[in-house]
Amino acid sequence: MPNENEILLEVKDLRTYFRTDDGTVKAVDGISFQMKRGETLGIVGESGSGKSVTNLSIIRLVPDPPGKIVGGQILFDGRDLLQLSDEEMRKVRGRRIAMIFQDPMTSLNRFMKISQQLMEMTDLHLPQSRSHSFEHAVKMLETVGIPDARARARNYPHEFSGGMRQRVMIAMALSCSPELLIADEPTTALDVTIQAQILELIKKLKQETGTSVILTTHDLGVVAGMTDHSIVMYAGKIFEQAPTRELFAAPGNPYTRGLLRSVPDPITDQGKLYQIPGLPPDVAHLGPGCPFAPRCDRAADICRNEFPPFVQLNTEHYSLCHFAAEVYRESQQDAPSREASI
Repeated sequence: MPNENEILLEVKDLRTYFRTDDGTVKAVDGISFQMKRGETLGIVGESGSGKSVTNLSIIRLVPDPPGKIVGGQILFDGRDLLQLSDEEMRKVRGRRIAMIFQDPMTSLNRFMKISQQLMEMTDLHLPQSRSHSFEHAVKMLETVGIPDARARARNYPHEFSGGMRQRVMIAMALSCSPELLIADEPTTALDVTIQAQILELIKKLKQETGTSVILTTHDLGVVAGMTDHSIVMYAGKIFEQAPTRELFAAPGNPYTRGLLRSVPDPITDQGKLYQIPGLPPDVAHLGPGCPFAPRCDRAADICRNEFPPFVQLNTEHYSLCHFAAEVYRESQQDAPSREASI
């Protein structure tokens, strides 16, 4: 089993920008975090907050142009991935770091059989005979619960349902036993039953292999049930990070509180659903203050004019807010009722 105290991934001041006709979009703007071996890290936030770009930056798949990683470090097992050559990075990508993309239909090649796509991965990183590669492909399909795997391996992606295609993507990602699995909204467009099956499969495989997981999602319920630590992103920034249980029990940021209030509760909502007012900002034209200030119910002049500090609330809990300590204290008073809902 992995050493749980050993840092596997450390991101330092990562900045990924996109050049557009309307200006420079700072999709990821100076984020830093760590994750330990064997840990599951959740990244949550609204669409456009920078979650997927963070994942693509880690495996260096940001399309260039228009995107470019302009600064920072991505230390994987102590080695800066941004300093590797393209050839060296190809040896890491798929072998030591693998990714499950959002839409398996667009990620899989519709003109290649499933077995060919799985074998392509192992042929690149684990050279072996074609017969052994095929047997490995069948074994991986069986591992992720594909029935009659030997026959289905010869099918094309369009012959699989959405949930089955996602299982194929998981099989492909795990083919070379990676140390880090990045799951970028792996249940998008799947029905609730299939979502639960896919998430349970990821959880089961993580427990069996010891693989570390970065799980990106909009679903706070998934974050609560699947992750050890959580990061809340907004406008390309990390607004809050903490152990998951504490983040849900006592958030220290108005944005996080807004996200938690947006989760429907049939007991207390009484037919009324809360939503954070307004829309996410245009990250190409941000003002000097807090990006969330126009939507925040407790914003003051300092929020609109000065960028907030990253406040340490306790050993592992940080919040980007001028009033982080006050929000944290208020949340602690409500902790018993919120903790009961986790």
